[in-house]
Amino acid sequence: MSEQRQHLMIGLTVFLGMLAAIAPLSTDMYLPGLPAMMADFGVVPSMIQLTLTASMAGMAAGQIIAGPVSDDAGRRKPLFLGMAVFSLSSVACIFSPTIWLLLVSRFIQGFAGGAGIVIARAIARDVCRGTALTRLFSMLMLVNGIAPILAPVIGGQILRFSSWRGIFWLLVIIGLALAVCALFMPETLPIRKRIHGGPLAGVRSFGKLFRDTYFMGHCVMQCFAFAAFFGYISASSFVFQNIYDVTPQTFSLIFGINGIGLMISGGLTGRLAGRIPDWKMLRFVLLVAVVGSMALLTGFFLHWSVYAILVILFFTVATLASLSTSSFSMAMQAQGKNAGSAAALIGFFSMISGAVMAPVVGIAGSYTAIPMGIVMAIGEIGALVSFYLFIYPSHKNRRDTKDVIQ
Repeated sequence: MSEQRQHLMIGLTVFLGMLAAIAPLSTDMYLPGLPAMMADFGVVPSMIQLTLTASMAGMAAGQIIAGPVSDDAGRRKPLFLGMAVFSLSSVACIFSPTIWLLLVSRFIQGFAGGAGIVIARAIARDVCRGTALTRLFSMLMLVNGIAPILAPVIGGQILRFSSWRGIFWLLVIIGLALAVCALFMPETLPIRKRIHGGPLAGVRSFGKLFRDTYFMGHCVMQCFAFAAFFGYISASSFVFQNIYDVTPQTFSLIFGINGIGLMISGGLTGRLAGRIPDWKMLRFVLLVAVVGSMALLTGFFLHWSVYAILVILFFTVATLASLSTSSFSMAMQAQGKNAGSAAALIGFFSMISGAVMAPVVGIAGSYTAIPMGIVMAIGEIGALVSFYLFIYPSHKNRRDTKDVIQ
């Protein structure tokens, strides 16, 4: 690889990582402010957690639309439009006078952010495949891992001198910066490789993907895994601040440490790519996640100390980066022109599960951790079962010594 191309790949990796970080930036940064927002709008925990649901539902819908559109129109223009709308909807969140207008604004913000997430993944498939794709995606997760570390810490610090609305002003700035970058990025999907016939041609490719048992197995598995992850995201602020009496700043630190675990997990997966088959790494982290989530639920029932809970949570949450890296690479290997649609389906299944789980963990109120533990345990067990039903049969009789996808 020439030095110039290497520099381009580094810049592209950072840019794609920032696009992929739209989800944690939109959800994690304002988590320390959820209790204050609840008081500000005068609503119950489940209602304020619907702001997470609205955002994730928007991201799920946005990916379903933006993926096929980018397969037809290219990556650059839809990406610029998405980031511009993301900034405008963030402004709308700031000036929302009621919880209902905030929910609508959050949905639009998530919808626009979903374009950045799915197009970033499609671009990764445009430029890499095989082991190189696994390594690139692990780098995206590494860059993306910085967001869960910094986002709640930044949010907590902003709350020292501003209200939760100050956090959304920062999202406005981030969206504008990404829009400018998208405007000047090179197009990675040449016209000759696009699906012609309009965006509906890309939507029709969903039918082919739905009939692919192996691909859909990855979608279902990630649906369960992200249900567990978003159960943690939406409930952890209340669990640690209301039950374990930590401050918003301390919670931000806890959340950031778990983000470091995600970075380490994603980085190790990239280092081991090509040495250990992706499916074996996937199976291992799924087993770790199941054991960890069951131990976490047990700890909540038996009222273990906060330190024991933190250790268990660290290893359980960290598995997601390795899982999503390995699973995405395996699912996308056979996707070429359909990369946008395929990435959209994977993103849809992961986000829609989070949208459903966010209010569920708040049903019992903000002073119990049991719903969070149950959601995480069911999600991780469901992911492991999906792996053995739909993914493992395609690998158990094959020697995965090298990538054969060209």
